[in-house]
Amino acid sequence: MMMMTIRRTASFLSPRSLTLARRFQSSQTPSYQNIIYSNPSPAVGLLTLNRPKALNALSSPLFTEINDLLSSINSSSSSVKCLVLTGSEKSFAAGADITEMAERSLAEVYDADFLKFWSEKISSFRVPIVAAVSGYALGGGCELAMMCDIILASKDAKFGQPEINLVRCDPWSRRNSKTG
Repeated sequence: MMMMTIRRTASFLSPRSLTLARRFQSSQTPSYQNIIYSNPSPAVGLLTLNRPKALNALSSPLFTEINDLLSSINSSSSSVKCLVLTGSEKSFAAGADITEMAERSLAEVYDADFLKFWSEKISSFRVPIVAAVSGYALGGGCELAMMCDIILASKDAKFGQPEINLVRCDPWSRRNSKTG
């Protein structure tokens, strides 16, 4: 049953996925600026990162909107049985929003535990999350895809951890060494 739902959902994830997301957008869903949420079928939620000019860079407002949406879907009244997370054709998510981080000191960024709260939300989510990746999934975007239960990658998907070239490694990346 779950695989049939995923296959039907995957058929919606063509290069026109953003158009489809707008077409199926529910009027009952709160309005967001950084994400688009729709229900292509009653049991499937489609969450599209909507910052294409910034290559879907992960920012605090984006995290806030996703957390809000995950909380509402996680409520017992939601009929969603599978959530598909996707970005644009060019970029799933190109990592942390460096312009936002530039305004903070290294200590502030490190103390903020940028992905900790989000990873806890995703790991405690009651339905499977499928990452439909096209284009770049770098740094935090790669981490986001790895937090999901299933990753569907297009032929042009590019996964990477460019922060490995920096002196420090993000604290949430320690999970990678435990999983292979």
